[in-house]
Formats: sequence, structure tokens, C-alpha cells
Amino acid sequence: MSSVMHSPSGLNFELPEELVLLKRTIREFVEKELWPIASQVEETDEIPQATIDAMRSLGLFGLPFAEQYGGAGVGELGYCVALEELGRASAAFSNLLGAHCSIGAMALHLDGGPELKARFMPALCAGEKLACFALSEPGAGSDAANIATRAVLDGDGYVLNGVKHFITSGDIADYATVFAVTDPARGARGGITAFWVDLNGPGVTRGPKDRKMGLFGSHTCELIFRDARVPADHVIGSVGAGFKTAMKTLDMGRLSLAAGCVGSAQFMLEKSVAYAKERVQFGQPIARQQAVQFMLADMATEIFAARNMVYHTAWKADRGERFSMEAAMVKRYCSDMAIHVVDRALQIHGGSGFMKETGIERAYRDARILAIYEGTNEIQRLIIAEELLRG
Repeated sequence: MSSVMHSPSGLNFELPEELVLLKRTIREFVEKELWPIASQVEETDEIPQATIDAMRSLGLFGLPFAEQYGGAGVGELGYCVALEELGRASAAFSNLLGAHCSIGAMALHLDGGPELKARFMPALCAGEKLACFALSEPGAGSDAANIATRAVLDGDGYVLNGVKHFITSGDIADYATVFAVTDPARGARGGITAFWVDLNGPGVTRGPKDRKMGLFGSHTCELIFRDARVPADHVIGSVGAGFKTAMKTLDMGRLSLAAGCVGSAQFMLEKSVAYAKERVQFGQPIARQQAVQFMLADMATEIFAARNMVYHTAWKADRGERFSMEAAMVKRYCSDMAIHVVDRALQIHGGSGFMKETGIERAYRDARILAIYEGTNEIQRLIIAEELLRG
């Protein structure tokens, strides 16, 4: 993927032909399969199984993963291009994919041993099995190093006890990457381990679906572990290295989340431009009013900046370079940008934007979580500052 942004003759900002085709394919899928059921998903709080099957048939659940496991092998840039297009639909769809690809199965793909990946990745790439990411707890949200879930070695496996909460797709996932304390004395520096856990196994209970402000169709719930046994060979990476796995995985998740922000904001801009041209007030389209023009100009500028940030960071990821600071930057900037853009879109639409028929109010509610999950934007600022001060 390095040729995307660099060529022998200099910089090249054009997407390669295969990613242009991917972008077109995903947009057609969004327009044909996802837009028509957006209101249904909002009202029922469920994505129809037929739609999930269609996403599976298109290969969406294996997009960023290696071809040797049945994935599409499009890399982070290709995955971000796809999520940008999915961001044009209800956030429920990109959340379903993100919980699985961006963080749930991604931790296994990044740090899992060869045998563990060979055993589980093919079904995950095919979408036959779904994964989620279980790090947050009632007492450990932004302070992820303070998790209390314990894993104690017992014979040929570990016994897991604790509660994880706000787990996206926890109600439907088959497996979870679960982080637990294996050495309380060492804490995050060698005392946390990542485990690949069968959520349908003994000792695992799923709590009721959380009632949320938005993101209907995308569910979160608690995962409760009471003496749940995990085989010793289900450790992801090595014992004690779980916090590093969590941070590496969250870098990937923050980047892909930012890509979805770009897509949703682009869609809001397009709707706002079209509405401004057709809505007549004081005898002329509101597009002729400077106040509206300035809002549109600011929206377009911020989206342009965000898209280039995402693509550049994805390019670094595909080159195997460290991108923790850039991941924090794109998550912070793009999520704030998406919130600002949908707020201006609602303002341009006026009273109509406040009504459910336009979909603007749904997008407005859905956008607010962007500055909170995958690490609050305040935490992203701390990460950026630490990287700068570390030199």
C-alpha cells in the first residue's frame, strides 16, 4: 500500500484502482441495501438478519485481514475507504463492522499466535462468527489500566472472574478479546493479559441491552464472567503483555472510527448543499445567504482536512510504522469534526432537521458518542501531549 502516497516521481494522492472499485462497490451497497432500511433499524433497534447476511456475502467482515485467513487483504487504507462509505449509512452498520473488525478480531489478528489465528480467523473473516472487544469495566473506562477482572492460572487454563460493560455487539458476538489482571502487583506494566474467550461457554453471562441516547441497531451490554475457564493456549500474545495489545488494537480502532466520521460528515454536507439550494426564504434559496455559505464552507474544509489525516495515517499503518500519536489525532479531530458538521447540518435544515423524516436528528444523536468511545477525546489529547513531550 505504500505506493498510494509515494511514487518514484514524488507524492501521489490518488487511490489505486482496486480501492476506487472497492469504494464504488461499498457505496452501491449502502445505497441499495442500507439506506432503504435505515428508518426500520432506528424504529426496531435491530439490523435485519438478511442485511447482516448481505454484509457477510460482500466480504465486509474480512476486509482488513490477511488473505491467508480468507480476508480481503485490503490493508488499513482499503478498510478506511470502505468505512468512509459505510459511514454514509446509519451508524449501526459501521458499529457492527467496527466492533468485529477494528477491535474484536483485530487484537487476535495483531498478536495472536499462528495456531490460534489459524483456528479462528477464517470463520471471523467469513463473518460466520462475530467478535467483540472487552476492556471497559464499571470502574475502568478512560483509566483502562485500572481493570479489576481477574484471571487465575488453574491447571491447563485460567479461571476468569469479573464484569465488562458497554461492550459493543456483546449480545451477539461469539467471541471476545477479554483483558484481565494476571499479576496485580505489576498492573498495566506486565500484569494484564489478553484472552480469546468463547462467549457461549460455561461461566459467561450477557447482561441486558443498554438503553442509549442513539446508535439504535447497535447494541451494548455487560459481559459477566463467573469462574469462566479459558484454555491456556487462548492467551493472545504473551502473559502480561495484554495492555500493549489493547493499545495497539485501539490505535487501529481509532483510525477506522475516524474514517467513518469522514463518511458521515460528507453525507451531511451533501444533504445540506442540496437542501440549501431548494429551500426558499425571503424570495431566494437560502444557499444565497452568506451565513449558510460560511457554514457549508467550514464543513467542507474540515472534512477535507479530516480525510487527508485519515488516509495519511492509514498509509503509515500499512507501511508498518508506529502511528499512535496520529491515531489519537485523527480520532480526536475527526470525531469533533463530525459532531460540528452534523450540528451545522441541522441548523441549515432548521425545523425540518429536527424532524425524524430527514434522518438529521438521528445522525445528530448518533454523533455524540464519537467523542467518548474508543477513548475520550480528553484522553486522546493526553496521548498526543505525552508523545510530543517524550520527543
